Amino acid sequence: MRNRVLGFFAAVLCSSAALAADLTPTETRWLKGAWPVIAYAQEVKLPLDIVVQPQPAPGAAPLALAFVDGRCKLVLSMRGNAQAQATLERIAPELLDATLELMAAHELGHCRRYLDGAWYRLPSGFAISQGQALGPDLQAAYANMQATRREEGYGDLVGLAWTRLRHPQQYATLYAWLVKERSDDLVPGSHHDTLAWLRLAQDPGTLRHASIFAAAAALWTAGLAAD
Repeated sequence: MRNRVLGFFAAVLCSSAALAADLTPTETRWLKGAWPVIAYAQEVKLPLDIVVQPQPAPGAAPLALAFVDGRCKLVLSMRGNAQAQATLERIAPELLDATLELMAAHELGHCRRYLDGAWYRLPSGFAISQGQALGPDLQAAYANMQATRREEGYGDLVGLAWTRLRHPQQYATLYAWLVKERSDDLVPGSHHDTLAWLRLAQDPGTLRHASIFAAAAALWTAGLAAD
């Protein structure tokens, strides 16, 4: 495994996104933690590329997912971004690798939704909620926020399905960590309010399925009905 990881890092260093400089220690740590998820994407032939942003990105999400020309881009925005290292420091050392895997699997959930042509779409039988007593502009913003919230809920469930499969002994601890992350400074109904779905996933048995995506999809649909 060590040779594979080093080989992967070498490939990243040779990519156009990383030509300007070597990977920083923070970028290396995030990539090392996310590696099992990246390797899984390769195994199941998801079109996933790694993009290391060379320019400063203060305030950006350290890890995010973009979709360009039919390919998913796992984007690291960590230079000049204090949040990247601060995130690592907030996680207990013994949980760090499993937590970074959960985060990367969350982004892989977004990748799956893009590839399926389902991004921002609801399953058949569900209607998009319209903001009550809102003008047209605010209604559009509200609909976009709710669509983002649904996708974040699906991503969280994929992350938990990965945890159940790969780190079952740490599931309860990582579940509690994710609930706390989503509960801190919560604005109910906002983009990252995924608690309606997390409440359904406290028992890891609810995510039992051969595929992490199928496991997440089943519980995600149940959460839509209950929300």
